[in-house]
Amino acid sequence: MSIETRNAWRAGAVAFAAAIALGGCGMFHDRGDERGEHRMRGNHQELTLTGASEVPAVTTSASGSGWVMIHPDHSVTAKITTTGMTPTASHIHMAAAGANGPVIVPFTKEGDNTFVAPPGAKLSDEQYEALKAGNLYVNVHSARNPGGEIRAQLKGW
Repeated sequence: MSIETRNAWRAGAVAFAAAIALGGCGMFHDRGDERGEHRMRGNHQELTLTGASEVPAVTTSASGSGWVMIHPDHSVTAKITTTGMTPTASHIHMAAAGANGPVIVPFTKEGDNTFVAPPGAKLSDEQYEALKAGNLYVNVHSARNPGGEIRAQLKGW
């Protein structure tokens, strides 16, 4: 095999590998949200929010689901979606399971039933330590339950 043929074969192999790599990334992002990118860069946690997890527990048919991502620089990305309620606000709070605590990351309402972490949201070092200990939670508030209608505790990282 000539040097030109070998070089052409290598160039083709490199181009093929690059196409596969780029195609894989594109497929990962085509899921409709940013979770693929986040899984590659930090800690990701899927959530199921219920009234039973609120303090005190709330009897409701509402539920929620979503994810929270904490990046190595402590920045936060998140997406929470609710059903069966008219949500008014959603946040990350700092407190252990069974307790209520202050809002540390207020989310932005993106649609009728969807909230996201705003650009630039970031945990302090103290809040990140609370996250690692399992002492952060996400909840969603409503006019009917202004203290919170559904909640999920973030598990320790």
